[in-house]
Amino acid sequence: MAAALALNPLGIDFLRSAFSANEQLTRDIARPLVLAAAVAMGLLAVIEWLVRMFISRRRARGARA
Repeated sequence: MAAALALNPLGIDFLRSAFSANEQLTRDIARPLVLAAAVAMGLLAVIEWLVRMFISRRRARGARA
């Protein structure tokens, strides 16, 4: 999902404006938004991994009983 968000045409344009825009104001506005979105996607990935671990452990415990 993170790749789909970052690699669509709007996402690519926003990434370019965040890090390589000619205007300082555009970079100053877009960079924190891009970094916050990256952190949010990272947190979602960690939460998804934890849920998958919880479910797989629970299934393994239930299969033995």
